[in-house]
Formats: sequence, structure tokens, C-alpha cells
Amino acid sequence: MATTETQLMLSVGLIEKDVNGDTLWVWCYPSVSAELRQLLLRKCCLTQDGRDFHTFVFGQFSRTWYYITTLEVQEPTALNKVTHFSMAVTAKDFNPEKYAALSRILCRMYVKHGSPVKMMEAYITVLTKGVCQNDENGSFLIKDYDVRKAYLAGSIKDVVSQFGMETIILYTALMLKKRIVVHHPRIEALLEFTRVLPALAWHRKDWSVLHPYVHLTAAELDDLKKCPGYIAGFVDPEVSNRLELFDVFVSLPDSVITVSQGAKDAMAMGKLHKDVAQVIVQSAEDAERSDSQVIKDISIKTKEILTNLFALADACEDSKLTLEVLKQHHFPPATENFLFHLAAAEQLLRI
Repeated sequence: MATTETQLMLSVGLIEKDVNGDTLWVWCYPSVSAELRQLLLRKCCLTQDGRDFHTFVFGQFSRTWYYITTLEVQEPTALNKVTHFSMAVTAKDFNPEKYAALSRILCRMYVKHGSPVKMMEAYITVLTKGVCQNDENGSFLIKDYDVRKAYLAGSIKDVVSQFGMETIILYTALMLKKRIVVHHPRIEALLEFTRVLPALAWHRKDWSVLHPYVHLTAAELDDLKKCPGYIAGFVDPEVSNRLELFDVFVSLPDSVITVSQGAKDAMAMGKLHKDVAQVIVQSAEDAERSDSQVIKDISIKTKEILTNLFALADACEDSKLTLEVLKQHHFPPATENFLFHLAAAEQLLRI
């Protein structure tokens, strides 16, 4: 297991803020492209003048995940001219808890030794053996951080508690691979909310659609636009005016979900949506049910819909659906419309 999982790690880098207030990229192993380095500096809170201090942020750019842990240096340490530093780990996989734990160990080593050498040795040990001994509290084991745990770490119940029956809009947008933009001025709230949403389409187990921390820069928006559907988080309120970026806009502070004009036809709601919404809400409001049980309840309902859709496709030539075939079944208009767009999202539609 260690061999394949350790191959997911790509690099570790170090950003320091010194006593003069200058923030610099000081070290990395093995290497980071110039474009990615600029992005990591932008995401790191040390370059954001006088703004909030964020101990841990994560995101995705150009199919690479980044995890940034930031520490204030407490005197006395070997780092006598450094006031703060950030550890930036890049990897191919989504697993915030795994990389937060690894980064904490690397940060402690850096504070203790004041040089990246020990830190690099620990990183290489993890890379080769999937384990790293830590002086203070045992060891870090990659195999302790199963990806399913990362997928289930957020709270779907919190999402439903905030949006109730309107959660069906998010479910529909994800099922149809639409573009969802979420805004909140606090990055922590954004990360917590957005990381849960891919679980609404659990049958895909696809967290590559998640871009939880995006800035309105040309490079980041170009990268986002390469994705057919996504969940993108922004702290900049200006994103609400960028109508070309979303089919569904979620204002987290106001608890408001808006469907864009261009997506209204595909997102039209009917009885099927109401049935799914009731399953979501009833399950989430049941105090006895855990978050993972709620996700399971939603995925059972999804499987029911998909099973019916696959059965319709299997009855067709080359197992591909057409609108004409759907019309023969005389579904209610909103159901027919949803199944048509879902067939397109699941690549069951004859082009």
C-alpha cells in the first residue's frame, strides 16, 4: 500500500516571513514549477498583507492538490530571523487530514532544527516507506489515512441544515455536472462546506471536481474553465458578478442558492426532484443517522434513478439513449428533462 500511496506525493516547499516583513519562497524538494510557486505564494496567508492568519488551507490547480500549513514562530527557536513560515505540500490526491498531519510533523522538525535537512529526510522516508517517526508523539503512517475517510470527513447534515429542501438544487447540479460557485469571505467556512458537496454524487466518488480556493486571476480561471463541471470556492465577493463562471451560485453568508438564467431549463424541478429532496431532508434531520448514513441514503436513491436510466439505455441500439426514446415513456416533462441531461452527464446519450 505504501508504495502506491506515497507515489501520490509530489513536493514540499517552504515560505518564510522574516523580521523585516518580507515573504520569500526559500526552499523546495524536489522541485515546483514557476507557475505553481506563484500560486502557492498567493494562497499562503503570509503574502496577504495584514489579513487573517490561516493555519491550514488546501485547494487544487492544474490537477495538483496543494496543502499549506502556516505557523507563527515562538521564541526561542533556531529560526532567529523568521517570524512565520508556511509548509506547502503538493500531491496528486485529495486528503486534507493526511497532509495536515504530515505538515505538522515537518513544521515541528523545522522549528526544532532550523534547517530543511531533517525535514527533507522525513519527507523522503514517507516517500519511500510510507512512515515517518516523530520525536514527540509516535509516528505518521500513510496507511492510517484512507481516502474514504477524507471523502466522508465533512458534514452533509450541516449542508442540509442550512439549505433544507433547496439542497436538491446542489444535488441536481452535481448529478448533471454543472458549474457550482460558492462564496464566503472566510476561507475556513468555504473549505468546510465545499469539500462535502461531491458526496451528493457518491456513485462517482470524484473529488477532482472540487476547487475550494480560487482567486479571480487569469491563470486560475483558465484552469477552472477546462473542467466541464466543478465546485469552485471564492472569498472575493466580485465573483457574484462573473456570470460566465457558474450555473449555480451559492452565497453561504446569506444561505441563498441562485440558478443562472442559462441553466434554468436543465435544472427545472419536478416530482422526481421533490422525492429526492424529501429523502435528503428526512435522512439528514434524523438525529440517529450519522453523516455517512445520510450519504448512503442519498446514494441508494441515486442508484434507483441510475438503474432505471441504464435499463432505458440497455433497451436501445448500442445502449445509448435518445430524446425520442425518452418521449415514448411519457414521463412528466421535468423528469424527462432531468433524465435526458443525466444521460448526457453519464455518457449514455447517443450523439
